[in-house]
Amino acid sequence: MNLSITKKTSFIITLISLGITNFATYYYAVTENKKRAAEKAVNDSIDAFGNPGCSVKVQRLNGYDYIKPVLFVDQACESDKLSPIKQSVNTLIEEHKRLGTITDASFYLKEYQGNEWTGINSDDKFLPGSLMKVPELICVLKTEEANPGFLNKKLTFNKPYNIDKKPKYLSKSIQMGQSYTVKELLTYMIAYSDNNATTLLFDNIDLNVFKKVFTDMGLQAPDFTAQHHPLSAKDFSIFMRILYNSSYLNEKHSEFATELLGKCNFKDGLVAGLPSSVKVAHKFGESGDPQHFELSESAIVYLQGNPYVLTVMTKGKTSDKLPGVIKQISETVYQQMEQAAKVNL
Repeated sequence: MNLSITKKTSFIITLISLGITNFATYYYAVTENKKRAAEKAVNDSIDAFGNPGCSVKVQRLNGYDYIKPVLFVDQACESDKLSPIKQSVNTLIEEHKRLGTITDASFYLKEYQGNEWTGINSDDKFLPGSLMKVPELICVLKTEEANPGFLNKKLTFNKPYNIDKKPKYLSKSIQMGQSYTVKELLTYMIAYSDNNATTLLFDNIDLNVFKKVFTDMGLQAPDFTAQHHPLSAKDFSIFMRILYNSSYLNEKHSEFATELLGKCNFKDGLVAGLPSSVKVAHKFGESGDPQHFELSESAIVYLQGNPYVLTVMTKGKTSDKLPGVIKQISETVYQQMEQAAKVNL
């Protein structure tokens, strides 16, 4: 046999062998990469608690050419970790229904450490009453950002408003004939829930800006021809969340808004269920008539190590016992959230 041919044949066989080996190695690597990618795709659709198919909603702010700021992020899946709190609150609600203290209630809880949530009837619509003063507050501060100095503008309360409401929880009101800065009127509106200050401010804001506060959050804009604008506990909580996140107003005005909400002097509901040492920014709202009363409240609770937003909406035949129900729910949530914070330390 020709030696040169033998060497060539051996060389070719070696090349073929190496090629097969390299191809096998390459094929294995590609297959493993595809397998890992498939596993990652599955894992990405599972939330932190192993719930498959839990999508994430990211609400972004439109109106810019090159950016879309994130307002808030929500998981579609309810938190398993918060289910003991939900069960405890549900037991409270059902017991008060049985006793006739309330006819209905809604509850929504959003915690910030893990961005988890839970709720009971949290998509049901209630009449928010003075809770609507929070988006008005945001609207005024948004106006200040666009037109610096608006907060120092003076407005005179020189005409009575035909407000078809007789609030039970009212402590302080602006006086006829007196002038107030917009900033002072915000204090009356939020801290004292004064409807006169609220209406005077409302007469001096751009309604398109007010509507945009809602539509920017993915919510339906208020219909000003309608008598009411029902909201769910989950939807209203968005306003409190964007203030805490400072994702809609700048840091200065988000801080001012939450500080002002911390001065709300209604102490019979959510605040009554919290230790006096805990900082809270909150607003309440009442609505209804003598035969049908609604009381709602929403708060940012600054629990050390585990801050959260809690919104409770209630309905009842009488108004006197509704604050106590909200207090009990607040107390129950706080105790379990505090325990969880201690465990995570």
